[in-house]
Amino acid sequence: MPYLRTCVLLLAASGAAHAADLNVLSFGGANKAAQEIAYYQPFHRASGVGVYADDYNGHYYREIVAGRNTAPGGRWDVVEVSAPELARGCAEGRFEKLDWAAIAPREAFLTGATSECGAGIFTWSAVLAYNQKMLAKAPQGWADFWDTRRFAGKRAMNRSARYTLEAALLADGVPAAEIYPTLSTEAGVKRALRKLDALRPHIVWWESPAQPAQMLAHEQVSMALGFSGRITRAARDWPQLKVSWPGNINNVNYWAVPKGGNTALATSFIAFASQPENQATYSRYIDYGPTRKEAIAMLPAELAQRLPGSDANRQGALQLDSAFWAANGKSLEARFERWLSTGKD
Repeated sequence: MPYLRTCVLLLAASGAAHAADLNVLSFGGANKAAQEIAYYQPFHRASGVGVYADDYNGHYYREIVAGRNTAPGGRWDVVEVSAPELARGCAEGRFEKLDWAAIAPREAFLTGATSECGAGIFTWSAVLAYNQKMLAKAPQGWADFWDTRRFAGKRAMNRSARYTLEAALLADGVPAAEIYPTLSTEAGVKRALRKLDALRPHIVWWESPAQPAQMLAHEQVSMALGFSGRITRAARDWPQLKVSWPGNINNVNYWAVPKGGNTALATSFIAFASQPENQATYSRYIDYGPTRKEAIAMLPAELAQRLPGSDANRQGALQLDSAFWAANGKSLEARFERWLSTGKD
């Protein structure tokens, strides 16, 4: 699917783009809207640097490495990437190693929110979301997501092996601690795909992270695998949208600097965006958690309880294994696409 291009161009006072302008690529929708308020506009005001911000669906290899690159001058200076694609891209030399001395002390971030090539932007979760007007009672986990007899309606799921295979195994009764050891075996992959076979007639596949909330709001589906902040942000307009937190799949998204970009300017932007007050501003506009410890303390208690990192929402959560997906993502995505097209595992 061609990705939606909803770019904003914040130019310096001259009104014309120039060589020093910063080209940023991030996930779109409510996430990008919050980034514009918390990061792009304040960075422009503070530095005078124009920020060209575009968005994609978050599949860095599928969309960007494979050839979709619409950045001015043919370069992205900063990109938002998922943890598995950060790990893979760093190992393959696609991303620069960050100058942490110029950004912030790594110990100021949550555990797992920094790496050689990535600075954590926010914590988030893939969750079970639902439209409460379409269901007689609230689902309590992935087993209920698969139960089409007690919970009527279509299901929206990500057209990707990642998150989908984990949800299938959780629905099949595999404990969170055993998900990745199970997926590391041929029998485990077959088990996940067989579980998906049972639900397949009821699935509507999505590719853009904005789609699950839209599908739920317009009653195209009764339940969806979606991203937590997108759902809770949409619930401000459609209060019937709810999140069931048991079995949520927790993750971190990162800023990374692709090879060939303006490394010095990218580093300045990442340092600015990583300041606690800017991260706290971001979280006030979308319910994703800060990665800077100081930023968490700046948030109202009511907001903090809606974030993936709250004590209640961490109960029963599965931490996405980035190393597993960096090592196995290519083969599992190919296998998943083959299953989609042929119906065979």
